[in-house]
Amino acid sequence: MPSSPMRQSGQVTTCDIDPDVTAYTRRMLDANGCEDVRVVTRDGALGASRFSPYDRMIATVGMWDLPGAWWDQLAVGGRLVVPLRWRGLSRAVAFQREERVMRSDSVKMCGFLPVIGQDGERNDYIDDDRLVRLYWDEDQSIALDLLRDVLTRPKSLAWTDVTVGPVESFDGVWLRLSATERTTCRITAKPAAMEAGLHRPASPALSPALVEADSIAYLTLERTTEDPEGETRFRLGAVGYGAAGADLTERICAQIRAWSPARTAEPVVTAYPADTPDSDLADGAVIDRPSVRLVINY
Repeated sequence: MPSSPMRQSGQVTTCDIDPDVTAYTRRMLDANGCEDVRVVTRDGALGASRFSPYDRMIATVGMWDLPGAWWDQLAVGGRLVVPLRWRGLSRAVAFQREERVMRSDSVKMCGFLPVIGQDGERNDYIDDDRLVRLYWDEDQSIALDLLRDVLTRPKSLAWTDVTVGPVESFDGVWLRLSATERTTCRITAKPAAMEAGLHRPASPALSPALVEADSIAYLTLERTTEDPEGETRFRLGAVGYGAAGADLTERICAQIRAWSPARTAEPVVTAYPADTPDSDLADGAVIDRPSVRLVINY
């Protein structure tokens, strides 16, 4: 968890819990003339209060929660950049510290290994063949026993007029869902699942899904054939299973349509201390963590 200065007279502190890592870091910094960087061997989630407050804090592992120590050690007006995980996705969020909240001004796609010890994410297979796995957060009410045979139930399929090119990101749909649907989670499917008849998720390795009771729906896509001479395009839609499958597919399609005219728009992520009452929260989707309450909105 390094901190960089706002002023030329500032200091830099970096933390890691592994003594081998910090020893190597110290050697490399010294070898490159950076003797003034402080290296501390300790759990980065605890920060380094002895040298606080910090003007800048950067986390280099995926965080599911924002430790209370970081709030205490980040100066008001300071900046925290963290790979933050929620609803199965991961984003590099740049927070600006205000008196009582931290508010984002940048939310970018990223990929980092998750920190060890924050175990609020859950995952399990929803089929007997262990081909389709669901990932969700501990604050979501998902009962796997209701989903065990969901993929064998009647299927609902809905398409939008929204299309993307072969290298065009549509991950903003997931962000939109996380800001509007509390049941947003992640689904993954092995190739054998599609071979066995599962309708292909938009990205089999990680796609957004909605789950309610004994029903599920997830993002899907298909190649269009409107202009065989032009650029390959794919239209976006959703596929659902179970009694509420059709409703869930329509809710995903609504967010696809909301995303399309503003594809680069980013949500505002606001972090509040965990004891903040509902009445003091901004409008948006509320995601509770042990140390913070996150509000996601557009």
